[in-house]
Amino acid sequence: MTSQTLNITETLIAKLQSLPPEQQQTLLDFAEFLAQKHAQPQPVQQRVLGLNQGEIWMSEDFNDPLPDEFWTGEQ
Repeated sequence: MTSQTLNITETLIAKLQSLPPEQQQTLLDFAEFLAQKHAQPQPVQQRVLGLNQGEIWMSEDFNDPLPDEFWTGEQ
């Protein structure tokens, strides 16, 4: 940190400590808003082909039509 940054930080802390808790919370919320607004977007992770290969299975009749009993609720 540079000396100018330290002076700003120390001044900000002194001002903050002199405020009532409700205003301190308001400033904290604003600081979090600014940090979120200016945050660098995280790079999108690429999917890895075949990462979970062999971990699941699908029934052979998966695409077959369901029987009428399924839709009517009859047994």
